[in-house]
Amino acid sequence: MDPLTISAAISTATAAFGGIKKAFMAGRELESMTQDLSKWMGAVSDVANIEKRAKNPTLFSKVFNGQSIEQEAIEAFAAKKKLDQQRDELKTFIMFTHGTKAWDELIGMEGQIRKRRQKEVYEAQERKEKIIMWTVIIGTFGIGFVVLSAFAYGLFLLDRGS
Repeated sequence: MDPLTISAAISTATAAFGGIKKAFMAGRELESMTQDLSKWMGAVSDVANIEKRAKNPTLFSKVFNGQSIEQEAIEAFAAKKKLDQQRDELKTFIMFTHGTKAWDELIGMEGQIRKRRQKEVYEAQERKEKIIMWTVIIGTFGIGFVVLSAFAYGLFLLDRGS
């Protein structure tokens, strides 16, 4: 993942969280905030996935990532801390207005969103990276084979000319 993706996830989460806060301040019911809650939870899931991948980068990320893996991990950590603050504030709002049962239900919903995103988004992203990585590896070996073959053929022609 690149910092643009981290920035996009944080922007989405912050915008959605702002909508949730305004709705709470206006006295709206939790049910009317489902779209913002869903966006916020999706962004939280994205940042958690980015952090996980930064801690355990793939070969593709190590080779082709323009920025350092350490920088990506730090950015993911900072994003996670910001989202943790939002989560604490959200928890306070929900528990104050709807009680602990509503918070527990929301946490369950977040787990479902995370699992769904894992299957739909993150696994597809990993497959894409693997396809690109294997294409590059096969292409590199193919080019190497052609170069070695041309070199061997050139040596063969030189040997026949002597």
